[in-house]
Amino acid sequence: MYSIKEILQFEVSPALGCTEPAAVALCTSAAQTVLGNGEFDSIELWLSPNIYKNAFAVAIPGTEGAVGIDLAAVLGAIAGDPDLRLEVLEPADEKAIKKAMAFLDKNEVKINLLKEKSGIYIRAKIVCGSDVSEAEIEDSHDRIVSLKLNGEMQTGHPLLSGIQEEQQSHDELEAFLKEQTLASLLEMINEMDEDDYTFIQRGVDYNLKLAQQGLTYGSGLGIGRTLEQMVRMKLINKDMILQSRILTSAACDARMSGVKLPAMSSAGSGNHGLTAVLPVWAVKDYIEIDDDREVLKAIALSHLVTGYIKAHTGRLSAVCGCSVAAGAGATAGVTYLLGGSLGHIAGAIKNLISDLAGVICDGAKSGCALKLSTAAGTAVQSALLSLHGINVKESDGIIDLSPEKTIDNMGELSNEGMIETDRTILKIMMDKALCEN
Repeated sequence: MYSIKEILQFEVSPALGCTEPAAVALCTSAAQTVLGNGEFDSIELWLSPNIYKNAFAVAIPGTEGAVGIDLAAVLGAIAGDPDLRLEVLEPADEKAIKKAMAFLDKNEVKINLLKEKSGIYIRAKIVCGSDVSEAEIEDSHDRIVSLKLNGEMQTGHPLLSGIQEEQQSHDELEAFLKEQTLASLLEMINEMDEDDYTFIQRGVDYNLKLAQQGLTYGSGLGIGRTLEQMVRMKLINKDMILQSRILTSAACDARMSGVKLPAMSSAGSGNHGLTAVLPVWAVKDYIEIDDDREVLKAIALSHLVTGYIKAHTGRLSAVCGCSVAAGAGATAGVTYLLGGSLGHIAGAIKNLISDLAGVICDGAKSGCALKLSTAAGTAVQSALLSLHGINVKESDGIIDLSPEKTIDNMGELSNEGMIETDRTILKIMMDKALCEN
């Protein structure tokens, strides 16, 4: 039995920049610590398709919009601090970025795609003279499972400390989440203590800073800022649906453009965290709340539902998790905040999944702001519709009688039905890259 505190500690954490290039940087940074001398001649990577897809076209933090798996790898080796986990690139300054760019000109970075490898997998090899160091990450973005120097396992290395216990705990947590019901998740938020409220508020503060950055500077595609401008031009009217879209897309604009601010992630993804948190926070300004902690409880429920769905669909897939997982989490949180019952929350989740189940994941990029905008707006809309008695029937498509069975169906679609779709998406992206080069 896990408490809500334990679940939040596992599922919610800060991440600087997009999670996949951060994981690549973490892997090379870990490998570099084994060499110990700060210099290297070449880097070689082996990546699972999902890591490749999501690290392919997203900006690296602090680089003024520069993209590239190779850049993330080199920057991690040059300046990364693996003790910071998914904030590994926090120490990277302008000098380090220039050094990384110069190294890339040597064409000494090779990237290999492991087409049959599923989920999260990264292997990095760094060569320095006659020495070769290797690191592997598997199953979770920050789970370093192996470190080697000249073929010899570095079993006593601090980065490997407690890794078996950590993985066992992670596996047990996912199994526990799969067994839960929406009712049991809803009950958990009543167990929150002051430390939990403080932790949830910290995540709100992180994600609001990103939203403010996007609104101020029009980072990335500038979706959030443009929507705000359209309101001022009286082309559209702001309501709770639009405000949720503005906040969430603006934060994604900033994050996907490489702004050096952390996001509070959810279920292993920064964009999931933005989607799980910001629509709920946006709605609070349109209603009267007797206790401000109700907003934080609603956000905690959003995180729980997001993690519950990701336990069914997998961490990475061809389905956009921001839509079907974090979007479902957000609609659960919004429905709760608006005074909805368990039945209303169940209906809202089914409404959202019916609407957004077909949204594909074609990698992390600036265009994700459009998908997060859609997910955020649909989350609020689905909640409002459910509260007004509109619920998709169990006879419709993958929707089932219960939210639990509907989510189980979503997991089956993600894990079995979308395998070929994922391969096709990756093929299109790689063909396009070849044409550009």
